[in-house]
Amino acid sequence: MLFDFETLAPQDCYKLIVSSVVPRPIAWVVTQDAAGVTNAAPYSFFNAFSSNPVVVGIGCGPKAPGALKDTCANIKATGEFVVCLVPEQAVHEMNATAVDFPAGVDEIAEAGLTRIASAKVKPPRIAESPVALECVTYQLVPAGEHTIVLGRVVAVHIQDDCVLDPAKFYVDTPKLNLLGRMHGRGWYARTTDRIEVPRLTVAEWEAKKAAE
Repeated sequence: MLFDFETLAPQDCYKLIVSSVVPRPIAWVVTQDAAGVTNAAPYSFFNAFSSNPVVVGIGCGPKAPGALKDTCANIKATGEFVVCLVPEQAVHEMNATAVDFPAGVDEIAEAGLTRIASAKVKPPRIAESPVALECVTYQLVPAGEHTIVLGRVVAVHIQDDCVLDPAKFYVDTPKLNLLGRMHGRGWYARTTDRIEVPRLTVAEWEAKKAAE
């Protein structure tokens, strides 16, 4: 069925996209304003886009028409943020930080989470997250009412027991137990149901075709 986005209302385009582009990794973004007040909020318009430099991107929508969400306002003011990834065991705390609290409320404290000092940026990281990416602003891209925040990753923290071999940079990805965002207002996906499909070389592809 064809849906012509050039003729649809923005809210209808949004519904179609968030219901079909799934699962999406979740950026649990920690920022601070110029006075040092901390904010934490989850974003599912998020992914990694570059490896050298390592750049991640977050789509920040408006808080109200013409007003920035605290996350985006803080990043614009300070140029620093931390992306924490969300494990299943912290899903309810993550959901609590999505509550539309007034500016100045510490979502980390409200959710009963633990903050740990970052190594290279001022915003703290969330101890309950097994992966935290310390970022500095790479580029801010206006996109309609959204701002696409591109951040250069300057450091990553990975939970000790999820690192298989630090010398070889091997991570026990399944043990991270991360969640992905699905459709609707409250659906998420676990990463426990996986299939392995090794990538083929040209020679392997040609051999496969010859054997058919």
